[in-house]
Amino acid sequence: MQNSFYISRQEETESNARSYPRKFPFALAKAQGSWVEDVEGNRYLDFLCGAGTLALGHNDAEVNAAMVELITSNAPLHTLDLTTPTKDKFVETLQNLLPGQLKNNAKIQFCSPAGSDAVDAAIKLCKTATGRGTIAAFSGGYHGMGHGALSVTGNLGAKGKIQNLMGGVQFFPYPYSYRCPFGLGGDAGTKAACAYFERLLKDPESGVPLPAAVIIEPIQGEGGVIPAPVEFLQTVRRVTKELGIPMIADEIQCGMGRSGKLFAFEWADIVPDVILISKAIGGSQPLSLVVYNKDLDKWQPGAHAGTFRGNQLAMKAGTVTLNRISKTEFLADVKRKGDYLFSKLEELKQQVSIIGDVRGKGLMLGIEIVDPHGKKDGLGALPASGEICAQVQRECFANRLIMEKGGRNGAVMRCLCALNVSDEDLDKMISIFSAAVKKIDAQVKKN
Repeated sequence: MQNSFYISRQEETESNARSYPRKFPFALAKAQGSWVEDVEGNRYLDFLCGAGTLALGHNDAEVNAAMVELITSNAPLHTLDLTTPTKDKFVETLQNLLPGQLKNNAKIQFCSPAGSDAVDAAIKLCKTATGRGTIAAFSGGYHGMGHGALSVTGNLGAKGKIQNLMGGVQFFPYPYSYRCPFGLGGDAGTKAACAYFERLLKDPESGVPLPAAVIIEPIQGEGGVIPAPVEFLQTVRRVTKELGIPMIADEIQCGMGRSGKLFAFEWADIVPDVILISKAIGGSQPLSLVVYNKDLDKWQPGAHAGTFRGNQLAMKAGTVTLNRISKTEFLADVKRKGDYLFSKLEELKQQVSIIGDVRGKGLMLGIEIVDPHGKKDGLGALPASGEICAQVQRECFANRLIMEKGGRNGAVMRCLCALNVSDEDLDKMISIFSAAVKKIDAQVKKN
């Protein structure tokens, strides 16, 4: 069968809300490591990897062997929140990897197997524990498509047609040096964001009541791969501690080793009150959970539930994944590969007119595409171009490289490859991506 056969059937039967098939019109047949193969036998280098879910790539041998072992042992695969030896081992493994004072002071809530449900659970937890009703979030943040999660998400495009979302959400500026919300950039922009956050929450005349929680991505993903400066994360942590506000770190995409540390907030040497974990934690299988300080454990039995929160395959695969990605040498290799890729992308930026910024940490990198014919803003940044970015993405796909885009106006190409990607595959990605960018750059210059 041809790709077109499956794509047409998908179009006839699936929701209009489907998204990835519109960008990548193929049907997958096989996958191994950093490569996938469609039904026509075409092989593609996968730098999307399930939106960062596949930390060890497709069909990792050790992960698959662990799941096969569980399946063939007659162990239960679906257990609600009942415990099993598989679950107990997973919990023990995760707890031993938690940072600082949270390590011996944490509780875990298993959620329905999507990050959105972990976000909703954390909101409910903090509202219950504090008795307060509002949530502080950040512009550019993405926390999921559930009702509560969407309410604390910055993207207006996703929210525009959904009326009566959860109220009581106060958005704060998130430091974004390239397009600084204060028009300052650099350290000055970071300090302004820190001051604004602290003063608004501490000012008795601000009109902003103390929230039940502050939710933040240490590295914004869908918002354009924007790492929060260390000073800003430290300020958020200090202020929330001083005011008794639980700090929620959304590590659903940026965590589990992707930044070069197990948790991205560790770069700032802080420990939040709540950690949201999903995607890579399930070792290719769906799983989400909330890790939180036991002082917040004020809710009652059944306060949050979910039929599929007992996914034993995910816990078995997740234990293997956690043991692998938490090793010091593994994380050091993620940083090494990320630094190498970053340097190559910076070199490419100097050769073309359509790359405005390269940023990120580890193997979570973003390349912001701009319109070189546009008018520069006060900081000298050209306007973001989702149209040119889409052309780059299509050219990559035509040359068998899968990369997602995101950010403001859909203008940021994003790296979410397997963390154990080989050096050879990194060079292959650089070759394909560079050629695609240079081709589109030449076309744009002619117009």
